[in-house]
Amino acid sequence: QVQLVESGGGLVQPGGSLRLSCAASGIIFSIYDMGWYRQAPGKERELVAVSTSGGIANYAGSVKGRFTISRDNAKNTVDLQMNSLNSEDTAVYYCNAVRRVGVRDTISFWGRGTQVTVSS
Repeated sequence: QVQLVESGGGLVQPGGSLRLSCAASGIIFSIYDMGWYRQAPGKERELVAVSTSGGIANYAGSVKGRFTISRDNAKNTVDLQMNSLNSEDTAVYYCNAVRRVGVRDTISFWGRGTQVTVSS
């Protein structure tokens, strides 16, 4: 059974920092691209950052320079360090694991999400 369990969300003041963590089980973690997505109220889910199985990190423009994604293949975890948070970062943050299957198909798993609220 595949499980992705997020932790580390909470309430933080503008300009503050939070570190999210996602613990994965039931998958061969190292072959998956691991990502963090977020969904704010009334908005679509959007990609925040991804760490590919090859060790490449990519970020959404809105978080580049503020957020850092890191993975530990030995511990099956992927973290998201979030600095200089602002109100627009308020959302539910989801962990995602995805890998290509065949030529065009992918298999994807999601965590249940963790709430991040940036407010004074």
